[in-house]
Amino acid sequence: MYTVNRKRLQKLTDSISKTSKHFNRYEVECLIKFFHTFLGETAEKQGSIGIDRNTFRNILHITFGMTDDMIMDRVFRAFDKDNDGFVNVTEWISGLCIFLRGSLEERMKYCFEVYDLNGDGFISREEMFHMLKNSLLKQPSEEDPDEGIKDLVDITLKKMDHDHDGKLSFTDYETSVREEALLLEAFGPCLPDSKRHLEFEAQVFKDPHDL
Repeated sequence: MYTVNRKRLQKLTDSISKTSKHFNRYEVECLIKFFHTFLGETAEKQGSIGIDRNTFRNILHITFGMTDDMIMDRVFRAFDKDNDGFVNVTEWISGLCIFLRGSLEERMKYCFEVYDLNGDGFISREEMFHMLKNSLLKQPSEEDPDEGIKDLVDITLKKMDHDHDGKLSFTDYETSVREEALLLEAFGPCLPDSKRHLEFEAQVFKDPHDL
């Protein structure tokens, strides 16, 4: 297991704590240590770049119970701000800030970014179709499952497309979520449920007095 040396840990904790909105200094330090448990030997060889896509997806799957490949991929991209194929320690903590404790505003921006598959600022009919088809259970039935998904996309657009342009802008999405909170994760779960969230925090932020 790769461990970060004390001096470097202090330095990292100090610099990240300054910009971390939702975690205190102790929590930042715990998250840095937890991050380093995933780096393994590659970190020493590469000067600890970060967590790669596969390791990150394993964390989402095992720790947060996510199962949708497309969504997990998009969550990775939302964390990997510099797009280098790794989540570095700063991206890890700023991502978890929103993932675990973000305000509604922050979570809406994050979810929209996850759902906007091609990054053009809109969730198109095609993108909705892909995500809904992916996240719904494949039910064996006589009917063409694609037809059911298309109907669902139509219903979703009717409910959420406030300017009637056939796609969702962030404004459409925000208006809909403020009216109906359940629509935050309309196209697939990309935030942890409260049980997993609490288990993760309990595991990572153990009270130092209990150790």
